[in-house]
Amino acid sequence: QVQLVESGGGLVQAGGSLRLSCAASGGVFSRIGMGWFRQAPGLEREFVGVIISDGTTYYADSVKGRFTISRDNGKNTVYLQMNSLRPEDTAVYYCGTHRLGTYDTPRNYDYWGQGTQVTVSS
Repeated sequence: QVQLVESGGGLVQAGGSLRLSCAASGGVFSRIGMGWFRQAPGLEREFVGVIISDGTTYYADSVKGRFTISRDNGKNTVYLQMNSLRPEDTAVYYCGTHRLGTYDTPRNYDYWGQGTQVTVSS
C-alpha cells in the first residue's frame, strides 16, 4: 500500500512561485513514475506533468516552461516547482503513482494523495 502526502500549497500573487512536495511511503519509489495533476472546481482532473523512473519528464503544454518536476529518491519525494503562476493555475494539486498506459490519463494512476490547494490571485 502506497501512501502519498502533498504539501506546499498556498496563496500567491500572479507571477509568483510555489514549490509543492509529494512524500511517498510503502512502495519502491525509485521505480515508480510520479505524476502531478490538478483539479479546479467543476472541472475534471487535469494532467500537469510526470517524472518517470529514469528522470525523464513530460509536461502539459499549459505549464511547459513554467513548471518543473524533480525527484529525490533518497527522500522518496517528488517536487513540483511552479514559477510565473497565473490565476488559471488555481486548483487542488494532486500527486499520483503511475501504473500503466499513457501518463496524462488519471485512470492510469493507482494511488493519490489528498491534494494541496494552490490559489493564484490576480
